[in-house]
Formats: sequence, C-alpha cells, structure tokens
Amino acid sequence: MINVTLPDGSKREFADGASPLDVAESISKSLAKKALAARVNGELRDLKRPLDADCAVAIVTDKDPDGLELIRHDAAHVLAQAVQALYPDAQVTIGPVIDDGFYYDFARKTPFSTDDFDKIEAKMKEIVDADYPIVREVWEKDAAIAEFKRIGEDYKAQIIDDIIPPGEAITLYRQGDWFDLCRGPHLPSTGKLPKAFKLMKMAGAYWRGDSKNEMLQRMYGTAWANEKDLKEHLTRLEEAEKRDHRKLGRQLDLFHMQEEGRGMVFWHEKGLTLWRVIEAYVRRRLEAANYVEVRTPQVLDRKFWEQSGHWEKYRENMFVCETEEDETLSLKPMNCPGHVQIFKFGQKSYRDLPLRMAEFGACHRYEPSGALHGLMRVRAFTQDDAHIFCREDQIEEETANFITLARSIHADFGMETDHIALATRPEKRAGSDEFWDKAETQMLSAARAAGVEPVIAEGDGAFYAPKLDFVIKDAIGRTWTCGTIQLDYVLPERLGAEYIAEDGQKHRPVMLHRAILGSLERFIGVLIENYAGAFPMWLSPVQVVVAAISDDAAGQYAEDVAAELRKAGLRVEVDRRNETINYKVREHSLAKVPVIAVVGAREAQERKLALRRLGSNGQQIITLDEALVSLAEEALPPDVKRAR
Repeated sequence: MINVTLPDGSKREFADGASPLDVAESISKSLAKKALAARVNGELRDLKRPLDADCAVAIVTDKDPDGLELIRHDAAHVLAQAVQALYPDAQVTIGPVIDDGFYYDFARKTPFSTDDFDKIEAKMKEIVDADYPIVREVWEKDAAIAEFKRIGEDYKAQIIDDIIPPGEAITLYRQGDWFDLCRGPHLPSTGKLPKAFKLMKMAGAYWRGDSKNEMLQRMYGTAWANEKDLKEHLTRLEEAEKRDHRKLGRQLDLFHMQEEGRGMVFWHEKGLTLWRVIEAYVRRRLEAANYVEVRTPQVLDRKFWEQSGHWEKYRENMFVCETEEDETLSLKPMNCPGHVQIFKFGQKSYRDLPLRMAEFGACHRYEPSGALHGLMRVRAFTQDDAHIFCREDQIEEETANFITLARSIHADFGMETDHIALATRPEKRAGSDEFWDKAETQMLSAARAAGVEPVIAEGDGAFYAPKLDFVIKDAIGRTWTCGTIQLDYVLPERLGAEYIAEDGQKHRPVMLHRAILGSLERFIGVLIENYAGAFPMWLSPVQVVVAAISDDAAGQYAEDVAAELRKAGLRVEVDRRNETINYKVREHSLAKVPVIAVVGAREAQERKLALRRLGSNGQQIITLDEALVSLAEEALPPDVKRAR
C-alpha cells in the first residue's frame, strides 16, 4: 500500500500502482475532471503515471501556473502534430513554452506563411476533438535514435545523440500515431487541451541558435486556459501595438535608431526635452535625499576591469579597444568601479557614512543585434546610478529608505509598484557561499523592515551581489523591472575601499548599488507605452501650442501669448500656418500636445484664449492672466507641487 499526504496535511492509503488520477478521484469527481497533472513530492508528473512510494501529492488544474504551462506545452505538441499531418515533408525540432505561449521550430524547404495559420489551427482543433490519450514511453537511447532516423526526423535523432549520455533511457510521448521526444509531463489526452489557442507569427531561427547552422522556421502561438483569457490577451496585444514606443517615437518626433549605430539612440529635440525633464526631476529628488553627484570616465584600462572582476565575469558584454601605445581599454559597462575610486580619494571616516554617490552615467554593453529592441534593449544607455557606501549596521535603514524613495518616484511617473523581487545568487558569481548566505539574509531582512515581503527570484542576482528588483505595473497591466538595490561586499574588497572606524582601525565599507529608473532609455520607452505618448502636462515635451485662426488677425497675438507662457515656465510652440484651425487642432492632437490655445481676432481684442484639452471636444474660454496662473500650476512637476 502507498500512503499519500494531501496539501491539507491529511493522509490517505492507496493500492500499489495507484496514480495521481486515483488520488483526485478519491477527493471528488469534479476535481478528477479538472485535473491536468500532479505534483508528487514537489515534482510535476503526468496524472496517470503510477506512484512508486509513499509521497505528498497535489493535484494541478488550469487554475495553477503549472497548469497553464502544461496547456502551452501540449499546444506546442498539438501544433507539431497538425503541421506534420498537413505537411509531411516538415521535420520537427524543438517546441518550448515561452511567456504567454509557445513556439515550434520546423525544418522545411518550402516556406510557411501566416496564410497557413487558419488551416493549421483547424487541424489542431481536430486533434483536440479526437481526444487522443497522451502516453509516456521509456526508450533506450540507441533505439530512439534509430526510430527517429527511420521516420526521417534527423534533427530529433541529433538532439538525442548530443544530449543523452550513453546507456541512459529517454522518454517519448505519443498521441495517436504521432510521437515526440520530451521529458514531460503532459495532459492526460489531447481532449484536455482548451481550444483557446491562436497562432501569432512566423520567424527565422538557426538550428541550435548558431548562425553557421541551417535556418529553421519558427511558428509562434499563444494558449490559455479558456476563451475569455485568450480574448483578453489578444486585446492586450492590440493595445500594446497601439502603444509601441518605436512607432510613437517616430510619430511624436522623439528619437530614431538606424543600422549604422545598432542599439544606439538618436535623440531628437522633443525626445531630449523629455529626457532633460526626467533627469532634472530625479536630480532634485536625489539632492533632497542627500546624495552627491559625480562623474567618472567613459574608458578605462583593462587592468582596472580585471581588478574589479568584470573582465572575468562580463568580458563578452564589454566594448574593447586598443591604442598604438599597446593599451587595452574598455568602455565602461557600469559605473560602480569608478565610484569606488572616488570613495578611495582621500581618507574617509565612519562619520562620512553613509555616503550616497550618484551619477547619470553613460554605459555601453554589447548585446547581440537580434536581442536589440528599440529603447528597451540597447547597447548605449544612461543609468540613474548611485552607490551608497555604508557600515554594516546601516544596511537595513539605507535599504528601507531607498525602497520608500523608489516607490515614491515610480508613483510620480504614474506607475505603481507591483512587487519587489529578491534576486539570489547566480551560477557565475564572485564570493563564497557563506558570503551569499549572509548577503541574501540581510537583503531579506532589510526589505521586511520596509514593510515588503519580496518574491524570490532564484539565480537572478548580479555576479557580485544579491539584489532587490522593483517590478512596476503600467496602464494596461504589463509589468516592467525598473529600479534595483544590490548589496555588495565583494567590490570594496577587490578595489581596496576602506574607512577609519570608531576603533581607529581601517574597515571595509558595504556598497549598495542602486538605480530607480534603471536605464533612462528603457524607462522612457516604458513611459511612452504607459501613456501611449499622451504624457501628463509636466512631462510633455511641448505643453501648449498657441494656434492662430488666421495669421493676419491673431498671428502677433499668438506670439505674445507664447512669450508670456514661456516666461511662466511653460514649453510652448506657435502655429501661424495658413491652414484651417480644424486641421491644426487635429494635427497637434495627433502629436499628443496636452493643451491647444486657439486665438483669433476676438481673443486678441479681449486678451483671452480658447483652450482645448487633449481627448476633449469642448473648449474653455479663459483670460490670458488666468491661463498664465492655471497652466503654470498644472505644468509643475509633482515634487515641486508638493514643496509649495
């Protein structure tokens, strides 16, 4: 007999050979009907795979994250089966689950196109309706290779030969007369797969990700637990498409990027105005929080990066150059080692700590061209970077203060903190396990001191330190990682940072690496998409356009109004073109200008303005004096408003 412990702690006894499905049926018929798989002693397993010993069992349904991943995994298999049923000349390679869906790579001489999607989706639904049992089979390595070669699946045979050690058994999963190499687990049958799936796009992908290998055809799809969730996802995608920062960046004349400077941004006047407003706001907040601002060199000798540890751990991401004097130099990928040099200049006392050192530091990191994505993934970027040098007993307070500051700044930009993640030790790292145990515990305690229970992100820490990452939510519910604080004992040790403690002896400071926006480029991309380009008044590159109904009647008055508004601190443009006022209003509305001040002969005579707000069809007649006060107040940054 087998003793099974359920999630509520209760125990039940089952006959040898019982499966998780038997466990589900013993609890309730409805649970058995909803069951997709099970966790057995924490391991995700097929619902019908026999239990082999006493164990803890938890049933997985489509309400669980594991359940949704299973659905997407099976959708990939059903896609592959459908493609091969319709196009027998297609070979299958790999088909993993990804965020919001799945993909499968196919080898086929004839290109697929999105025109094939309807036909493939219809075949997928036929396979679901057929309700084929999904059966796990264990094969010997050589037998599996021979079988895949027999049916012409050379890529699968190569995968098995490359990744499975000699003599080790492998698992295949069969549904109907089709089967695939897979570790599993899977749904009990194809009929358990909801028809809430959709094929999305095609792309090219090299076999094994190597450009020397054959180009495959990658077919992307999305899959959800029900039709409602699918429709909501597709609606989010449509909304995200409208908000695409690359499209809006061109439309609003903010920036552009081009092939001759891959991953580098060409900021236009309006884009740079937005940048400067953000930078000035952050600078004011940092000054109020007692930070000092510094600037460090762009290029430093290789020896410096070897000493810091970046050359060993991060070399492949660094831009390196050589001089005629046999120097090997690198553009800085980060600012922290330079800040240590400033800390080391002159003697520091415990009375100087904490020392909060900030820099809007321009950094360069090599990213493969295929990974670049508008402002979100670039090679040249500026961080709102800072480092807090402190004593060990100051870690908790400094981290808690930073959490409060970061949340406040994100809120001022109109985005709430969804959660804070504690990123723990990565595989490639500096420092001993004892150091990481200590540092991770300190960061966890500091977060809790600030009233935050972080979500654990295993293995996502920096190579030198664990970190707390701030995940914010935008207007359509997407999450973005913006802001981080990292606890570091390693770099001060490597670079020899010291201070004189109360005992008169030299001690190492602790270094807290922190950023609130992260990369300004990426944050601006997030802002553009959050607001769909319609920025709040304080951020808008152009806050008011004064549009003259006719140049003869009100052209000079429009110039006078603009001059007065500029004196009041507003960013203003004048439109005196020989176009209809409706044309001008429409054009400036498409440019997302918050306020259009229309002036004609009557307004000029009475010193008034007809204000039109973005998104409103009405207008407000107001005197120029009233406008100077109200618009100037409306355009103030949040921190300045609070200080009044």
